[in-house]
Amino acid sequence: MNTTDFQELVWDKARELYREMPWRQDTRPYYVLVSEIMLQQTQVDRVIPKFESFIATFPDVETLAQASLADVLQLWSGLGYNRRAKFLHEAAKKIVNDFSGTFPDTQAELVTLPGVGVNTAGAILTYSFNTPIAFIETNVRTVYFYHFFEDSSDVSDRDLKELVEATIDQENPREWYWAIMDYGSYLKRQGAGRNDKSRHYRKQSALKGSIREVRGQIIRELTSKDMELESLRQAVNADERFVDALAGLSKDGLVKETDGQLHLAR
Repeated sequence: MNTTDFQELVWDKARELYREMPWRQDTRPYYVLVSEIMLQQTQVDRVIPKFESFIATFPDVETLAQASLADVLQLWSGLGYNRRAKFLHEAAKKIVNDFSGTFPDTQAELVTLPGVGVNTAGAILTYSFNTPIAFIETNVRTVYFYHFFEDSSDVSDRDLKELVEATIDQENPREWYWAIMDYGSYLKRQGAGRNDKSRHYRKQSALKGSIREVRGQIIRELTSKDMELESLRQAVNADERFVDALAGLSKDGLVKETDGQLHLAR
């Protein structure tokens, strides 16, 4: 498939599959940052109500920076991967403290924010500033693998990025990537999402029975009150995973101990 045919197909799919999302209706950088961090490893349908609650409580980067991490984690509950909430909180503080509250608008500056890598920076530049820049995420892989790498395996993001750069709509990059995202989501629902073709593919581990599950239980218990170690252990009612889960949360700076009481970082 040549570039012109591919672009026409994607734009046709855009008209057919477009989905309304709050961060599409308002593309200010703060909204896009929050949505991109939330969407890492979480489906859109689960993110939308959480995003709306989060923005209602923390409407701008200054409000988020001033909040306690405990308040942020409490609102984040249910999304999982709580380190993302910590990164988002730290990113807001960095924007306020290091950028005087002005959202950075270059890739070099954006990747200095906690939790923001090259691809998240690319998404922010594309969606908020309408900058034609190539970035790779799950739906991008799905679409390009389906049309250009049908008989391939072990595809590197470097090879994929070259193709994304060659096919991106230079005049309408924001709408182009929205179309790619909606089309990629559609393909996955049809069973065509073969992201295992990627050299960088890592299957997400099951939540049930994992240390990650216990980490989430600990966070939920501590959102309601501070607890002594043994009380927390009994409340979580976990097996030997409890020790590793708590140690990991402490190492990540999400849980602290003060005067014998465990609590969410403040």
